[in-house]
Amino acid sequence: MDKNGQIHKTSGQPHILLAGINHETAPVEVREAIAFQEHEIPAALDSVLAIRSVHEAILLSTCNRIEVLFTADDPSDTVPLVIKSLAGLKKIDPKRIEPHLYMHEDKNAVRHIFRVASGLDSMVMGEPQIFGQVKSAYRLAVEQNATGVILNRLTHKTFLVAKRVRTETGIGGSAVSISYAAVELAKKIFGALDGKSVLLIGAGEMAELAVEHLAGNRVGSIHVANRTFEHAVELAGKYNGRAVSFEEIPDILSFVDIVVSSTGAPGFIISREQVRRSMRGRRNNPIFFIDIAVPRDIDPDVNRVANAYVYDIDDLKSVVDENISQRHREAVKAKRIIEESALSFMAWYESLDVVPTVVALRNKIARIAESETRKTLGSALKHLAQEDKQAVQRMTEAIINKILHDPTTFLKNSSSRKEKHRYLDITKRLFKLESDSQKYH
Repeated sequence: MDKNGQIHKTSGQPHILLAGINHETAPVEVREAIAFQEHEIPAALDSVLAIRSVHEAILLSTCNRIEVLFTADDPSDTVPLVIKSLAGLKKIDPKRIEPHLYMHEDKNAVRHIFRVASGLDSMVMGEPQIFGQVKSAYRLAVEQNATGVILNRLTHKTFLVAKRVRTETGIGGSAVSISYAAVELAKKIFGALDGKSVLLIGAGEMAELAVEHLAGNRVGSIHVANRTFEHAVELAGKYNGRAVSFEEIPDILSFVDIVVSSTGAPGFIISREQVRRSMRGRRNNPIFFIDIAVPRDIDPDVNRVANAYVYDIDDLKSVVDENISQRHREAVKAKRIIEESALSFMAWYESLDVVPTVVALRNKIARIAESETRKTLGSALKHLAQEDKQAVQRMTEAIINKILHDPTTFLKNSSSRKEKHRYLDITKRLFKLESDSQKYH
């Protein structure tokens, strides 16, 4: 990417690219429009891989970010095609996404995915859930045969980096999740949560974290609703709560104080009209809705009902900002780990350009040396003992290694991709290696 933020085009090794939107660049209504449920991801990966220049791809879709990590030959042409492909699957105009889009190339893409998996790029810095979400995204990509040498290596390196950040810094010591931030918001509203009644809608990981934090704040009754009743029973049982069916939600709205919803199901679960009707039974006592789902579960128009207050995932940012000062200090250490790791990975990645040419050069010189040694040992030096002939062969191999050491090191350490490709092209032409090096691509 150049100084103006434009991705440039070069030949040779495929580029590592990342394009996406997140909570910093796009409001929730844009994120939910392009968000992919887990069962939709295989088709999305197939769509991206159908683009001719794309070789590998991983799609990460969470409440706060939708990102596609991929390798491609021609970044400038391919990125718009990838965005158009994903937008087409969600039946939205790509122009709706483009103003919120960020793109990273090669080292910047590597650095970005390291930051994401380590929790440095999360709304709540240091939150651990993103690591599991990255692992899940990778698992789905592997199951779809969407990854290869580069992204497999990069993703495993990402896992190691995230674990290092977690163990070598204090960024996770007081880390909080979005669910924790939701409970913090409820505490700001009520002052204390002792004895408050709660309805939790959803029984996934986010919901369970919310229940855990609520129980730790000594709320009164906890009601858990889920489309799969068995899941609601299981979660409610862990925290002495009560499982309820989805059909009971309108009745429960008439007496609970707090509703936390995290299903991410298509369409609103709670409507303005449902809340308006519930106000008669609760004598207009205030009710607070905390919607941590993407797509949103609660109709934003609920805010227009007197004494009903809705906070969605973007509203949680104000709570989050109060809890990150310590993690920002620890982030300095984390950034050092990430930078070191990015340099290490890029050294391997950039060596992929050099390896075919070096192997071809070594093989060509070795074949010449072997042929000439065999001729000489079979004629002028045929009188030598077998042991002496082996010594001559070892000497020949040592000479090859010493001759190739400096040019190999030079090619690997060329300062820029453009410079490296220039020297590789010169080497191929000088030694007529094009046909040999192609065998190793």
